[in-house]
Amino acid sequence: MARRRIADEPTSRLAIWARRCALFSLVATLMAVLIVRSGLLDLEPALATFGGALLLAVIGIVLALGAFIVVWKDGISGAGYAFTAIAIGGALLAYPAYLGYRAYQLPMINDVTTDPLDPPRFDVLARLRPRGTVEYAGLYAAEQQREAYPDIEPLTVTATPQLAYDATLAIILRRKWNVISDRPPAAGRRDGLIEAVARTPVMGFRDDVSVRVRPSGDGVRIDVRSASRYGRHDFGTNASRIRSLLEDVEERIGARTASEEQQRPQQQQQKQQPARPQPARR
Repeated sequence: MARRRIADEPTSRLAIWARRCALFSLVATLMAVLIVRSGLLDLEPALATFGGALLLAVIGIVLALGAFIVVWKDGISGAGYAFTAIAIGGALLAYPAYLGYRAYQLPMINDVTTDPLDPPRFDVLARLRPRGTVEYAGLYAAEQQREAYPDIEPLTVTATPQLAYDATLAIILRRKWNVISDRPPAAGRRDGLIEAVARTPVMGFRDDVSVRVRPSGDGVRIDVRSASRYGRHDFGTNASRIRSLLEDVEERIGARTASEEQQRPQQQQQKQQPARPQPARR
């Protein structure tokens, strides 16, 4: 019985190299993210690695498109490799493309605060920030912030300074920010001040946050400053961080105040009840 020999169908070289470039770009991207988040190396080598990975992803997509033409024209295999390269490359380029779109829409600022005239200061964090980035950028940045983020305003609540400070610190700890310094408020002497370091979701870049709790009339005013440590554009991250933080703090203080108001009538009722006479001892 004669054996039937089936020759292996040739595979497009473009498709093979497209998949290789895509896989290598994926590995390089993961390495760059791990380097930034772990702090093993300086930021510049990690960003260079990330940029090279994105370039390889683009090359992989271009090779994959050329492979589709060759596969269709010559009738050889390799379409699966090309699809894999395009899928990996597209996934890697999606987030930078989104950041580019955000950069086009938003102003080029990296320092956002609820009080541009008297922003919460960086005391301990000043030692960790690059030179020239400790002070707030000024009125021009404040005007750009006001146009882009008109809702970024101080939070005023009816509560004691200590209650507002405790609620803010609890939210910051729940978000797993690295608290560098926490100074509780002292009546008539100082404001409450919390300094912490937050991380961006994907790359893990360090952003510095300062929260000030200050008495204001019958309540408390909470101001926040969030500034990126590197780069001239924050892509809206700092404004989003301040907005969500103040929303959570307001919700927590409101829940605490409502709980205290519910307990107050019960405590007053217990005080008004006459004490039961003790039985006489024989």
